[in-house]
Amino acid sequence: MNLSIAARREATVPAPEGLSPEDPSRFLNRDLSWISLSHRVLEEAGNPRHPLLSRLRYLSISAANLDEFLMFRLSEIYRQAERHPGVLTQDGLTPAENLVKVSAAINRLVASQQDCWRALKRELGGSGIDVIPPEELTDADRDWLNAYVQDQISPLLTPFAMDAAHPFPFVPTLGIVIALRLRRRDDGQEISSLLPLPSQSPRFVRLPGQTGRFIALEGIITAFLSEIFAGYDVLEHGLFRILRESNIRTEGSTSDLVQFYETALKRRRRGPITRLIVDVHLSPDLRKLVLEELRVGGDRVVALDGLLGLGDVAQLIVEDRPELRFTPYRPRYPERIHDFGGDCFAAIRFKDMIVHHPYESFDVVVQFLRQAASDPAVVAIRQTIYRTSEKSPIIEALIAAAEIGKSVTALVELKAEFDEATNIRWARELERAGVQVVYGVLDLITHAKMSLVVRREGQELRTYAHFGTGNYHPINARGYTDLSLFTADPDFGRDVLAVFNMITGYIVPDHLRRIAVAPHTLRKTLMALIEDEIGHALAGRPGAIWIKLNALGDPGMIDALYRASKAGVQIDIVVRGICCLRPGIFGLSDNIRVKSIVGRFLEHTRVVCFGAGHGLPSPEAKVFISSADWMTVNFDGRVETLVPILNPTVHRQVLNEVMQANLRDEAQSWTLDAGGNYRRVNNTPDGFSAQHYFMTNPSLSGRGSAVVAASTPPDSLEAGA
Repeated sequence: MNLSIAARREATVPAPEGLSPEDPSRFLNRDLSWISLSHRVLEEAGNPRHPLLSRLRYLSISAANLDEFLMFRLSEIYRQAERHPGVLTQDGLTPAENLVKVSAAINRLVASQQDCWRALKRELGGSGIDVIPPEELTDADRDWLNAYVQDQISPLLTPFAMDAAHPFPFVPTLGIVIALRLRRRDDGQEISSLLPLPSQSPRFVRLPGQTGRFIALEGIITAFLSEIFAGYDVLEHGLFRILRESNIRTEGSTSDLVQFYETALKRRRRGPITRLIVDVHLSPDLRKLVLEELRVGGDRVVALDGLLGLGDVAQLIVEDRPELRFTPYRPRYPERIHDFGGDCFAAIRFKDMIVHHPYESFDVVVQFLRQAASDPAVVAIRQTIYRTSEKSPIIEALIAAAEIGKSVTALVELKAEFDEATNIRWARELERAGVQVVYGVLDLITHAKMSLVVRREGQELRTYAHFGTGNYHPINARGYTDLSLFTADPDFGRDVLAVFNMITGYIVPDHLRRIAVAPHTLRKTLMALIEDEIGHALAGRPGAIWIKLNALGDPGMIDALYRASKAGVQIDIVVRGICCLRPGIFGLSDNIRVKSIVGRFLEHTRVVCFGAGHGLPSPEAKVFISSADWMTVNFDGRVETLVPILNPTVHRQVLNEVMQANLRDEAQSWTLDAGGNYRRVNNTPDGFSAQHYFMTNPSLSGRGSAVVAASTPPDSLEAGA
């Protein structure tokens, strides 16, 4: 394998006319870049190399990502257009111009998703998984469904008449409603009615029998409308779906953050509508009535010919067809822990260790905290919680530690989107157990992922620290790629204590020895490292930077990378989602290459490497893992960490395994050009897959004596074989 920069360099393109270092067109549009990721995910739904039901999951993910954009980002775009029409976007558009471009991109994505669903639906039928319309129900089906409707659906249905005596019912975000026009048989009077689909019912119901036949919930209900509306003739019906603004803003002051969020969560349920999606079969009269009652119009209303709520198709991924899904993957458990008889602290004392999720089990993180909770020598635990699971072993360990008298402090971030209610519940449970709970810094979001265990060993107190690029979420850790660093280095322990003191007591961390922290030192640390690479390149030494992120949008950091490129620094970036940097422009970014990996697992790892005058890869390189993406909010509006990798084995693993494999990947990679377009690299069966490599090769750091004796180290990644 040849990983030379020259061999991987993309052809550069001429700079756009008039482009200069001050021209806003040097940035790609962040919103279009966000939507572009959903297109790449959708492409995997059509990838014949994947099993059919796994392809269906990609479609579901693409649709769910779009829903998130419509609920969180589109509302901000509307707000900017209405309140700040003269404030240009980062790439130089007025908010109105941006809204037009974004709306067109959304419409293209929706059309592609529906085309994909129709194609997958045909393939599913050919594989014995049919989603049938009501008219294809047999008499036996209707007999079974009649009982199902009576027992499982009717108790959850509430029809609402639409007239002066009946106010228009509240429809929550993501809610789907059947609108109907009915005629009463006894007097011929016509009425309009709404029938919301019950969110407590599955969207797709499997019909009895040996085959995999399904019918959508709306299909069941429409098949039984005459029974539901006894005494009426159904003249017409159609569906609509609502998405509402879901942002929570903490503008102004509050004396009780928990109470504020409890109130804000209730308000969010009734947020402004950002998108009303109506079935094309909804008649003009019913459509007009719905629009008038909801007071929504313009480009917030979209007619759709297809399945509303495509994210729900994940319910069709049945367990009894394993041949149509990815083969289940069982993560390895780091042999290093086994070598020390399961004692996490002994293994970490021996030397730093990094765990690569999901290829290596997240259970080691859980065991670390469980051991801390039960170990009599442990006197204190500090922990950040940004996201965790509904049934969390992390929370259970903290509660167990507090209940036996250990000093436990938990930073529970209430401002984590989608998880606010869960985090409030966990915070209350932790407080009841005696845990000292804080809710972060009022004007910041605590996004850092840190644990600190203080253990009495002889006459000394020793600290054990854990840093993660992902959340303390055992479920997500099965499908997200992340890194977990464990260290007993006392300097790391002191730094973590300083960051916790910043969060709990507003004490600005001074003289941090190892880590950088946002919003105080992260930006200037990275800027200094980039400037160092510029200095090396200008002095004739190799200048090189490797970056792996989920999002890259901060203009200051992008401009710094442009300066580095102009100085001759070779820059390779792997970014999963938003990327506002234009690579490959002559005289500006011709030394920058950008790629995106969309695979079986969600790429979430954040790594940055600097050649330090030796090029990359090199044992002399400066290597870091981080909780932060390179968006402005990460540098200025969040508590984030940048953690150096100092142990030689861990350094070699992150640089020579993780980063090199990602840069080499062809099977799931897309390259970005200067126009903002992504091109698939190589989708042939013999293309190198980083994710497959990690699934089949034990890591350097996690290998213990038993594996070292039996395995060949993956030196081929380093040797260029």
